[in-house]
Amino acid sequence: MENYNRPNLNQARKRTKEQPKTIKYHEVKRIVNLGEEKKYIIQTHGCQANEADTEVIRGLLESQKFTVTTEIESADLVIINTCAIRENAENKVFGEIGRLKSYKRLNPNLIIAICGCMPQEEDVVERIMKKHSHVDLVFGTHNLNKLIDYLEYVIREKKQLIEVYSKEGDIVEQLPQVRDNRFKAWVNIMFGCDEFCTYCIVPYTRGKERSRHKRYIIEEVKELLRQGYQEITLLGQNVNSYGLDFENNDYRFSNLLDDLAKLDIPRIKFTTSHPKDFGDDLIEVIAKYPNIMPFIHLPVQSGSDVILKKMNRKYTKADYLDLVKRIYNKIPHVSITTDIIVGFPSETVDDFHETLDLVEKSEFEGAYTFVYSPRKGTPAAMYENDIDKLEAKERLYTLNKLVNEGYLRGNKRFEKQVVKVLVEGYSKTNSKVLSGYTENNKLVNFLGDESLIGKIIDVYIEKAKTWSLDGVVISKE
Repeated sequence: MENYNRPNLNQARKRTKEQPKTIKYHEVKRIVNLGEEKKYIIQTHGCQANEADTEVIRGLLESQKFTVTTEIESADLVIINTCAIRENAENKVFGEIGRLKSYKRLNPNLIIAICGCMPQEEDVVERIMKKHSHVDLVFGTHNLNKLIDYLEYVIREKKQLIEVYSKEGDIVEQLPQVRDNRFKAWVNIMFGCDEFCTYCIVPYTRGKERSRHKRYIIEEVKELLRQGYQEITLLGQNVNSYGLDFENNDYRFSNLLDDLAKLDIPRIKFTTSHPKDFGDDLIEVIAKYPNIMPFIHLPVQSGSDVILKKMNRKYTKADYLDLVKRIYNKIPHVSITTDIIVGFPSETVDDFHETLDLVEKSEFEGAYTFVYSPRKGTPAAMYENDIDKLEAKERLYTLNKLVNEGYLRGNKRFEKQVVKVLVEGYSKTNSKVLSGYTENNKLVNFLGDESLIGKIIDVYIEKAKTWSLDGVVISKE
């Protein structure tokens, strides 16, 4: 095994018509009990895809007898699963890498590993090699399945190992997982992204779009059903493009949803959707089945046609509003949320007002909002940007005020109504109060017995607030 295999953005940009390989993990001979009497801790940054990857990492480690800990002082292995979507996320990770140096001094046998999207960037790996020699292992998004091999090498050779692939990507099935939640589960249906929005590093860090065969997805969901899971969330950078990479096969995301909805899983969600691929066939399927939740996250990014074109989003403001109208017509009780970037290079005041207008007309019930963050290697990072940082923050403030009105308005419509809530546990802010989410993904807090955790129950909503609902359990007696 080579010590250093570094990322290459030019390689990561390439797309061919080759079909991805499907690899079955259990067919590979594994090392046995590498982690016996060793403890691990994982820090996860970023999106749901990273959270799902962390569950695989936990599965791999615990298959080798590693045991989890919450204290770095007692850990033999620290893994940081990273996000590259914004500069601030990367700064946090490098701050943590620096902090871990003192723990390495106290325990020279401590293994520090960095994985996820950041290692797929050339400058990140160069910085680690030059300034953070205490990091033992660096690997990317394409080779989680080789983690145990890498750890065995680092433990045996006591050398730094950097193993990052820049390629279109494969599909590895039947990886072990230790899920973070007993009632809700992530289910990857595809990997990678071919959209190449000009601001986004994800197509370079995650590879090309490649869909899992429906057989493996359905098998996974059936197994989750057997284990008592109440809710699944189907994951992909753009779930709407599921199946577009299949050869001689017209099976698409709407077909997959239709098949899954016929199972006994009480709740099905999905994220994330690209507006350009959100067809009427998908709207029809969501409207058809009560176990497909009436909640759609539909990132728009901007309301200005000029900015949307510079972002390479492949739709116009009118296209988006027409899609939203068709969704509301077929699924009137739906809740729609979105992502919005302000301060994109050359965004004018008029462009920003177009975004505010779209937010009002779309009646969003929530949004993730951000000031544009340039990512090295993306086209937008080369765009001239004369927008003052203070002005960008003011735009974000104005946008958030409008978005928060939508949050409250969306919650208010459930006041004095009975809603179904999947009880997840005790509230993070009040250990005496239970909390869970409605079918529309609204957070509800209420008094109740611990026995309700993991169940879907009826709750009467007494009061709607901006970020949550307060309710009372409806007794079945």
